[in-house]
Amino acid sequence: MNPVLIYTMASLSGLGITAAVVLYFVARKFKVYEDPRIDEVEEILPAANCGGCGFAGCRNFAEACVKSEDFEGLYCPVGGNECMTEVAKILGRDAVAQEPQVAVLLCNGTCDRRPKVNQYDGAKTCTIAASLYGGDTGCHYGCFGLGDCVSVCNFDALYMDPVTGLPVVDDDKCTACGACVKECPKDLFELRKRAKKDRKIYVACKNEDKGGIAKKSCASACIGCSKCFKICPFEAITMNNNLAYIDSDKCRLCRKCVPECPTNAIIEIGFPPRKEKPAEAATAEAANDKKDDTQTSN
Repeated sequence: MNPVLIYTMASLSGLGITAAVVLYFVARKFKVYEDPRIDEVEEILPAANCGGCGFAGCRNFAEACVKSEDFEGLYCPVGGNECMTEVAKILGRDAVAQEPQVAVLLCNGTCDRRPKVNQYDGAKTCTIAASLYGGDTGCHYGCFGLGDCVSVCNFDALYMDPVTGLPVVDDDKCTACGACVKECPKDLFELRKRAKKDRKIYVACKNEDKGGIAKKSCASACIGCSKCFKICPFEAITMNNNLAYIDSDKCRLCRKCVPECPTNAIIEIGFPPRKEKPAEAATAEAANDKKDDTQTSN
């Protein structure tokens, strides 16, 4: 055999063996240890990878849980308290229960209450529309109605109402992941405390214009009259920039503020129908009698 060929083969073999040995020791030196509990925690998580916990995915959240000394700032909204309790058992810690939340839309500017003043012919996404102009109605704070929030919801908890032109949150499916909150360019979604029987009271408006201007652009806009603020016995309502806001942590769902609102900007959901007051019932009965008399005479 040619000596040159033998020498070449021997040299290459030696280089290969040397490289293998070097790589072996380098791998040993820089080996990254991964806590096996990360896999255990990830198995408990719902694998939604929605980002509601503030991390890129369930794996990242599991790593954060294992590496942290406590659960401060760590919570899986999709799995909820039950999931976090299981995670706590694996890590030998105490889980702190949190109030369940649900997303709400802070806009009640339906098609009949918020007339259009122009026609938008651009790309049908809220993000692009928001970067181009204020909206196709007189209210520059209201919902575009183009459904970006619906497209980012991984749990089918949002759908567009063809009659109102607004997105609707399905409380039974909402996991409070916060995807809609992050996506809305007008910050119209908020995560609020989920009360018993899914009862909610909140101001469905973000219009910060003064009363007359706000009401002109939307019939159900908050006009900043402060009537709700003055009547609330629990100091749950604050006024800021001509706009009322109800704190869900302080609100006791007494409903005293709702009938005070002259534009019906305060929404109440999940409550039984209100009982008519005697004076209101008498007025309604008199109106019906008058209507019957008119029909009889005709």
